Amino acid sequence: MVQTVSKLSEDEKRRRMIIATMRRNGYAPDALIETLHTVQSAFGYLDDTALRFVAHELHIPLSKVFGVATFYHAFTLKPEGRHRCILCQGTACYVKGSQVILQAVTRAYHITPGGTTEDGELSLLTARCLGSCSLAPAAIMDENVVGNLTPEHALAALEGLTTS
Repeated sequence: MVQTVSKLSEDEKRRRMIIATMRRNGYAPDALIETLHTVQSAFGYLDDTALRFVAHELHIPLSKVFGVATFYHAFTLKPEGRHRCILCQGTACYVKGSQVILQAVTRAYHITPGGTTEDGELSLLTARCLGSCSLAPAAIMDENVVGNLTPEHALAALEGLTTS
C-alpha cells in the first residue's frame, strides 16, 4: 500500500528531503556540506544515525563526514535551543573584549559555552573565528551576524531573540 505524503511520518518526510538533496547532486561526495545542511535543517542537529546514513549514501568514510560536521560552526551534533548564539573568540574579537561579552552572557543566562538554557530557549556556542574580524567583537545570533558588540548590546540582542 502506498502512503500519501500527508500520511507520512515527520521523520519519513525529513528522510525524503535528505535523499532528494543527495539525488539532486548525483550522490556526489562533494555534496556533503549541502547534504549536512539539509539534515540539520530537517532535524535540528546531526545525530550519529544521520551521519552514518550520509556517509553510506555518499560513499564517504564516516571519519570525513564527522570531521566536516565538527569543523563548521553551522553544524551541531546535539539538540539545541530555539535560538542560537555563537560568540567569536578569534584574535580580533578577543582583543576587543569578546571574553567580557561571554562572561556577561553566561552570567545573565546561567549557561556555559556549548550548553542550552534550562527552558530550551538559547544555546550558547563559541567559535575560533566567524570571518567577521572587521566587526570585532562579533557573534552570530540565529542566522544574523552582529558586530561591534558590547556586553549590553549582546544582552539586549539576546533578550530580543528569546522574548520573540
